[in-house]
Amino acid sequence: MFDSGFGGLTVACELAKELPEESIVYVGDSARCPYGPRSLDEVDGFVQQIGAWLVARGVKLVVIACNTATAAGLAHAQRTFPVPVVGVVEPGARAAAHATRNRRVGVIATRATVDSGAYTDAIRHLDAGITVFSTATPRFVEIAEQGVRMAEGPIENYTSLASKVYIRPAFQEIAREYLEPLRRCDIDTLVLGCTHFPLLKALIGGVVGRDVTLISSAREAARDVSEILARRQAFAAPGHVPCHEFFTTGADVEEFRSFGSRVFRHPIGDVAHIDL
Repeated sequence: MFDSGFGGLTVACELAKELPEESIVYVGDSARCPYGPRSLDEVDGFVQQIGAWLVARGVKLVVIACNTATAAGLAHAQRTFPVPVVGVVEPGARAAAHATRNRRVGVIATRATVDSGAYTDAIRHLDAGITVFSTATPRFVEIAEQGVRMAEGPIENYTSLASKVYIRPAFQEIAREYLEPLRRCDIDTLVLGCTHFPLLKALIGGVVGRDVTLISSAREAARDVSEILARRQAFAAPGHVPCHEFFTTGADVEEFRSFGSRVFRHPIGDVAHIDL
């Protein structure tokens, strides 16, 4: 699986819980992060490049653990690669369509994901009667990463495993500015359309209220992977000892290891640098 940086580790975390015997190869494209402000054509090229690198390593399935990259390059990747390719948009859209009661669904995501219309199209393909309200919330990525870093305290090992996110009052003000318009639209379901956003679930839920169901695309994508492997009878053999490998295109490998361990909620050990 791969992402533009750390956010996809929320998907890796859910996948490790869902399929504890499966090995994971994770690539964080930190050198070109963030993907959100880039053109979809450019991001599609990144998907082809990283996906080919993963397929060359012999993986049996590729997860595009990034909403922007899914919107930009999922269909192209599925036509190109010889293994199943799973994105994070369709699983989240399906869960939202099933969860909504008043058929008014909100989506928060990066600018590129919102502009692509990927969630609106996917949700309305499942139920054309659902009204979708989409809002770009680009600063949430910054807030999530700042919040995890600021959570470091004297008990560093504990915070790294718990992946606690420190929420400053300024973060709450930004969240209200982004989310109040959606709340006034009377949504009852909100899709966290970026893999960073599950880290901010408490902050987001506190603004939109308990009556709004939050949909994590990370969790739903992990469930989709499990279903695909089950149908293909491609699970790892019982008793298989999984190997989790982590790679980054960024220059600061130690930063990726330290920060990534808090997002993944487990120590991720060695991280290797790759140059794409």
